[in-house]
Amino acid sequence: MRVFVALLLLSTFLSSCARQADHKYTLYVFGTLVELTLYGVSKETGDQAVALLTQGFQQRHKDWHAWESGKLGDLNTAIANGVPHKIDKDMVALLDQAREFERMSRGLFNPAIGKLVAQWGFHSSDKPGGPPPDKSRIAELVKARPSMEDLTVKRGLAIPRNKAVQLDFGGFAKGVALDWAAQLLQRHGIKNAVLNAGGDLNTIGRHGSRAWRAGIRHPSHWGVIATVDLQPGEVIYTSGNYFRFKQHEGKRYSHIIDPRTGWPVDHIVSASVIHKNGALADAAATALSVAGPKAWVETARNMGLDQVLLVDKNGGLYMTPKMQQRLTLSEPKSKTIAIKDPFALGSLKNAIKAHGAAY
Repeated sequence: MRVFVALLLLSTFLSSCARQADHKYTLYVFGTLVELTLYGVSKETGDQAVALLTQGFQQRHKDWHAWESGKLGDLNTAIANGVPHKIDKDMVALLDQAREFERMSRGLFNPAIGKLVAQWGFHSSDKPGGPPPDKSRIAELVKARPSMEDLTVKRGLAIPRNKAVQLDFGGFAKGVALDWAAQLLQRHGIKNAVLNAGGDLNTIGRHGSRAWRAGIRHPSHWGVIATVDLQPGEVIYTSGNYFRFKQHEGKRYSHIIDPRTGWPVDHIVSASVIHKNGALADAAATALSVAGPKAWVETARNMGLDQVLLVDKNGGLYMTPKMQQRLTLSEPKSKTIAIKDPFALGSLKNAIKAHGAAY
């Protein structure tokens, strides 16, 4: 799961002409480097906006951290003790989003499985090591069926019904935070910007006469598997197993846990989603990774997604027709396993036609 760590701000000013300058800021947020590029604004305006972003990100780091003290930690303690807990409106909104995404994904995205995540060693800022956890403990936690539905909120009071629940917002908190950041920039008159958090992008407007261009990282090396031009306000998020994982006796275990089994996903190495909502795209990329080759189309349909790309462990590509139309593959001969429309299930004829049109 993605984590929040301390924020470091560096600022550089790059300019080819004073009127249309790029102002680039490098942040260290959520356990990854975040590059913020502002286009066509003064340096003073950019500095002021980024100072506010810094403050807001630091607060969210403190409030939402899954294994350090803060608002989320206090709530998890109350849940473990089976007692109601007073929460503020921001936490209420976060819980509502988490619950809705779990419902939309039919439980494949589940922020209530923090105890499972911790068992695998991912509640640490250090890279986890050692053997997999005890199978009986994993089975016990899965049998307890923790869910966002086990937490009711009434008049600002979170009321738990299942002590097995431990909240971990790492699967969508980056999207929530970048959505907030994009809105803040727009409120400060910034009309063109991109926030790049380790390959997850939120965009505002354009980069002058052209669109913001995103590269989707190749799962097996440091290059990109495809590029895509993003329309104003679009986001692209990718979940992959190449950054956070544990390794034991030559086997890699992904940080993406299947809530149904308690074990890491091993069939999909990355899932990318284009949407207008960063929080939804973030959660959906996790859900699609869990769904895998057999259920990704149904999951995309359930979550209202029409622009999806998955890469399996053998390098095979799965995508929706709309995503296929927009992508420029870096390796045109990449093996395409399936192109399917989540809103026209069973349309094999259309899938074959789309496949033949591109390759």
